[in-house]
Amino acid sequence: MKTKKRISTYVLTLIVLISFGIIPFSINAQEAKIQQAEKQQVVDSIAKLMTNRYVFPDVGKEMGDLVLKNMASGKYDAVSDYNEFGMMLTDDLRSVSNDRHIGVRYNPERIAMEKKAEAEGNEEELEAYYRRFDEANNYNFKTIKILPGNVGYLKFNGFANAAEAGPTAVAALNFLAYTDALIIDLTENGGGSPSLIQLMTTYFFDEPEHLNSFYIREGDQTEQFWTLPWVPGRKMTNTDIYVLTSSRTFSGAEEFSYNMQTQKRATLVGETTGGGANPGGTFPINEKLMVFIPTGRAINPITGTNWEGVGVVPEVKTSAEEALDKA
Repeated sequence: MKTKKRISTYVLTLIVLISFGIIPFSINAQEAKIQQAEKQQVVDSIAKLMTNRYVFPDVGKEMGDLVLKNMASGKYDAVSDYNEFGMMLTDDLRSVSNDRHIGVRYNPERIAMEKKAEAEGNEEELEAYYRRFDEANNYNFKTIKILPGNVGYLKFNGFANAAEAGPTAVAALNFLAYTDALIIDLTENGGGSPSLIQLMTTYFFDEPEHLNSFYIREGDQTEQFWTLPWVPGRKMTNTDIYVLTSSRTFSGAEEFSYNMQTQKRATLVGETTGGGANPGGTFPINEKLMVFIPTGRAINPITGTNWEGVGVVPEVKTSAEEALDKA
């Protein structure tokens, strides 16, 4: 069970990045066309999943009712391409919830791979597959340097699972530990795992701080995330911090920005972020299509709310292209 939980963290990280367009979504050429009976099965399944899983039950039912109504009215009759059908369903579901995490995607290879791993008990092999993806991308860490005036600069484009990405994050922050100010560039960061947010944020606080909580519909439970009691290396508790944001800054990257802003620990510079605060996971619909469903919501301990649908608004507003110079 522990392995399955770690795999779901990998999947969440990848799907958040893919759904928001940070990682291109690779789709093989399609020969088969979706038939009417399969479309009905897909719509029925999505309606049931949204009703039973979406973080807000009433909204989930409303989304399900809409796609069922559209199917009955013939809205989807003309579409025969899996990708196009997925995009239509995504647009319709989002028209009700305005939840940008929601997405219906065509990916038969991944669905088959995960089902095979589960059936054969090869979860560790599947975990290794996702780990290799992260490793090949250096866990999304792109640029680490010291600018004139002893100003550190760190750009990374996703929060991978801390169990694997932790050493890379620690090395980056230790390299920048003696700078007088630090710029963290999240302009192309599509989010990911809260565990890496927790680890990295700990370097910027002296005392224990309650960063964020997630309410999860299943089990009606809430999980708190605090700074860690210890991190390797030197903390930067007195370093001036500037976080660069854009409209592409999404999900976990928004959480990091919002946490730092509400704790008054950083100045945000750039554009209002994408507005996705509801975590969740992927659910296979059939052998070809899957859907990402937000099953929880973020609750900031200071504001009591989150950035869903509105984004995180920076103190210093400028374009993403000019954010670094402005900072």
